[in-house]
Amino acid sequence: MADRTIDEMPTNVPEFEGILEAVLLQALDVGREKMESGEELVPFTALAIGDKLVIETHPGDDAEQCFAAAQHTVQNVRGAAAYAFCYDGYVETNTGELDAIIAEGGVPGAMEGHAIGCLYTTEGEGDNFKVKMDERPLYIGTAPNFMEFALYVEGEDEDDVGSESAEEETDDAQADDEVASSQDDEADEPSDEFSD
Repeated sequence: MADRTIDEMPTNVPEFEGILEAVLLQALDVGREKMESGEELVPFTALAIGDKLVIETHPGDDAEQCFAAAQHTVQNVRGAAAYAFCYDGYVETNTGELDAIIAEGGVPGAMEGHAIGCLYTTEGEGDNFKVKMDERPLYIGTAPNFMEFALYVEGEDEDDVGSESAEEETDDAQADDEVASSQDDEADEPSDEFSD
């Protein structure tokens, strides 16, 4: 659907907010599960609102439409502490293009966001078609932040969410716990999962 170009794979993972890390990882997990079960990965946003992860899909005819829809949703939501935009794309490296599920996102007021990815390969056809995912996500680099000009008001009620239609919430209690615990995380450091 879309691509993220890497001039050089980052060797060091910068520090960024714990809540953003949690949301990016959750979005990546949702994307992986869909692809591994044979479903189409329709681009989606995941928004951390209170102790919930609200997911909205953004189908489109091309990458520009999907990105525009995601940006519109994120920019018009209130009360979100972080977001992730997840899609099936590829990264371009000096060794060629590599397929990847990509999750990029940010937090309110930050100048830039961050992107992580999970590389995968495919094999077979029809009933024998399989997707093989790398087990560890990797840090891809900085990304645009759709929340750059947003203001996060802590404790804002979920009923005040300004998104046009949050289609579904994850029922996964682990996702809720991960997001909630990340908000209280004082270290705000990315996990070692991103290191090479």
